[in-house]
Amino acid sequence: MRIALLSYRSKHHCGGQGVYVRHLSRELTALGHEVEVFSGQPYPRLDAGVKLTKVPSLDLYREPDPFRTPRPSEYRDLIDVQEVLTMWTAGFPEPRTFSKRVARLFRDRADDFDVVHDNQGLGHGILDIERMGLPLITTIHHPITFDRRIDIANAPTLRRKLSLWRWYGFLSMQGKVARQLGRILTVSESSRRDIARDFQVDPERIEVVPLGVDEVFRPPTVPRVPGRIVAMASADAPMKGIATLLEAVAKLLTEREVELILVSRPIEGGRTERLVERLGIGDRVRFVHGISDADLVDVMGSAEVACVPSLYEGFSLPTAELMACETPIVASRAGAIPEVVGPDGECADLFTPGDVGELVLRLRDLLDDPDRRARMGAAGRRRVLDQFSWRAVAVATTAAYERVIAEKVSTSSTTGETGSTTGKTGSTTGETSSTTGTREIPVADR
Repeated sequence: MRIALLSYRSKHHCGGQGVYVRHLSRELTALGHEVEVFSGQPYPRLDAGVKLTKVPSLDLYREPDPFRTPRPSEYRDLIDVQEVLTMWTAGFPEPRTFSKRVARLFRDRADDFDVVHDNQGLGHGILDIERMGLPLITTIHHPITFDRRIDIANAPTLRRKLSLWRWYGFLSMQGKVARQLGRILTVSESSRRDIARDFQVDPERIEVVPLGVDEVFRPPTVPRVPGRIVAMASADAPMKGIATLLEAVAKLLTEREVELILVSRPIEGGRTERLVERLGIGDRVRFVHGISDADLVDVMGSAEVACVPSLYEGFSLPTAELMACETPIVASRAGAIPEVVGPDGECADLFTPGDVGELVLRLRDLLDDPDRRARMGAAGRRRVLDQFSWRAVAVATTAAYERVIAEKVSTSSTTGETGSTTGKTGSTTGETSSTTGTREIPVADR
């Protein structure tokens, strides 16, 4: 099968999109399929045998100069102009502009693929590709409506709330596109319910395929560091619940020696750094980011306890990765986390999202019980090995491709409209290509 996998940004250590693209493309290739990834910046890290076609944007959010204004010589077309104008007016343009660019590429390449798989882009250009007669399926890890709700609720001023509403303006487009798509994949039953409700999509069109855990995540071979707690946060945003964890750590420090390692890059001078300073715990909190998978495994395996304090997760891949490292977990009872960890107390202790007192109690109890930590860690690893493999993800995704291809063939043979549809698509895409065209960047959940 010839597969086009589309992702508007795919940085490996920035949320789940890059992780999903890398591991899914590798396993699809191992099954004998031809996979070509189309991605905007930051580009993905891919394995041997997977082809990358770069779909360059103006890369307006790159480090070290995010929200930059490009030089006049950098503008290539009206899509670039739209990208800059959207940024200047506080919006996030990438899902929309990437979809236009990739649709333009597909005008000359529609015959090269058997199926197109969109990874959470949901731009208008994706519908243009479908009109070319190509079988199309989209993965929605979770509806970003949750990010918007939590961010706006935590915004300190009305001006900031209005700015955030503008930033998340692409969600109106994503909802409209989602309602017009034939088939959608998502990563949990929780996300399936949320997509159906927030994007008003028929749940019968949504199929659940959980994520996998790479084999690099293994139990440690050296002793864990006494009193060490580790937490992962792909974005320094309220939804990750880091403020709850920091307050809990401050309370624990009044009675015992603990150390918190946060795998995160805090916004300089942002809410997390300010809270660490206000709580006076800077000497017991350490941030690490941009590390290799091997170093990440070492960090995960070095802690006696891990904490996942998120207010919402569509899946939470770091939770499953921690389980693979046999690290016992205290996690919030939010989104899909209970689905990932299984019954409360077996692989993780669950607490009410945002409840500092309950989190302190759960962390204290687990830190004081080494035998239970060992049992919980072993149970977590068994659950990952039983239920979360990238090979299984690729097999299930291939089956979904086959169904959407069969549906397309059936529809085309019944209506006899394949040729006219493709003809219409050419003119539609032509119009698209001539149309104009740090906050953490919204990305799908890990």
